[in-house]
Amino acid sequence: MAFESLSERLQKALKKITGRGKLTENDIDEMLREVRLSLLEADVNFRVVKKFLANVKEKAIGEKIMTGLNPGQQVVEIVRQELQNVLGSEASSLNFNKNGLTVMMLVGLQGAGKTTACGKLALYARKKEKKNPMLIAADIYRPAAIDQLVTLGKQINVPVFEMGVKANPRKIVKEGIAAAVKQGCDFVIIDTAGRLQINEELMDELKDIKEIARPHEILLTVDAMVGQDAVNVALSFHEKVNVTGIILTKLDGDARGGAALSIKQMTGVPIKLMSTGEKLDALEIFYPDRLADRILGMGDVLSLIDSVKENIDEDEMQNMSERMMSDSFNYNDLLKQFKMIKKMGSLSKILGFIPGLGKIKQAISQVDDRAFDYMEAIIFSMTDQERKNPKLIEDSAKRRERIAKGSGRSVTEVNNLRNSLAQMKKTMKQFKGMDEKDIERMQSQVQNGNYSGIAQPKVKKGKGKGKGNFRF
Repeated sequence: MAFESLSERLQKALKKITGRGKLTENDIDEMLREVRLSLLEADVNFRVVKKFLANVKEKAIGEKIMTGLNPGQQVVEIVRQELQNVLGSEASSLNFNKNGLTVMMLVGLQGAGKTTACGKLALYARKKEKKNPMLIAADIYRPAAIDQLVTLGKQINVPVFEMGVKANPRKIVKEGIAAAVKQGCDFVIIDTAGRLQINEELMDELKDIKEIARPHEILLTVDAMVGQDAVNVALSFHEKVNVTGIILTKLDGDARGGAALSIKQMTGVPIKLMSTGEKLDALEIFYPDRLADRILGMGDVLSLIDSVKENIDEDEMQNMSERMMSDSFNYNDLLKQFKMIKKMGSLSKILGFIPGLGKIKQAISQVDDRAFDYMEAIIFSMTDQERKNPKLIEDSAKRRERIAKGSGRSVTEVNNLRNSLAQMKKTMKQFKGMDEKDIERMQSQVQNGNYSGIAQPKVKKGKGKGKGNFRF
């Protein structure tokens, strides 16, 4: 998870005040000292840190908090709210032209992932906004920038307008927009030139392109791993071309948090989108409240729900649930379930969304994201009859040995998969008899980190490469 070190330190600092029946001002000050160190180590701008701590202390020292019931939890909520405010208070939507052509211009320094962000934005607009996009290759200076954009366009089946490296970028943009109108496209993304550092030549070109294109959005791509240096970059671009939004890239990397926690407060420009992986569909709306919850180890159930809705067909899910409740659930159904889950991303990413599981971070870090591939290989090594009738494998050690050899996995892993299927059936039968109060009680347990009596992930580390097993 992005901001892992920051998240761990903040949670450790807040743990000192939770569970106490009474808090003193010294308790608050001690907690805030830890929070201050956490934020500064994450490379958050010191002015932002100073204001953040002042706001938290002002609200936490109040009489209602200090003498009220469960004061620690109330202080945690104050920290959460202030963290959300620093990140941007609420999500900022993209400005699409409701009638006619929408033009968006992406700017940024080289290495920030600007060209890749163009491809991701095109796919996002087509899937989420039902737009018909075109990409314009106006970066003629970086080697292979045009080729990269053309390749991305082919991958997502989006047309790319380019005139080679010798044409003037201003002419490319003008003729590109005309071509988009002619082809019936209603959404244009301009990939502008970047530099290793800001200079006047770059800014003059961007200002000319802005005048020609009259974009509805000018989005600055910012590398989340850069830290508070991103503030200076954003201020320079904003001063020259009036940036309307930020795309935070490389959030799947080892981002410390300085950029995300500094840029909105210091520039006033909202973070609108974030890139959470290498795949072209890994672009999401930036929700400050959800990211604040994840940083504080509270999970992100809303994002998990959004991912389920986006990647899993509702009718198919309903049918799957009915089969799981019955005795007819078999390896073919399990295979379909794996494919559904894989659409949502890696196992570690999915587990990171769930409240409470941040407290078993070490176990999550050991989860092998190739686990589903291994289990699929085992199922593909079964005969049609074995997939339909799991009892055939349960009753025959020879079948299990044959399946293990055919899949290149161990007999132990075949047995783990067999046990997973049996455990899943057993768990679903328990759910079948639950009422709403039982489900609410279980949700409360998970949020408080109490997993007693609840089926949960069990993680084993194998001895060799690729031998990690993931069992339910």
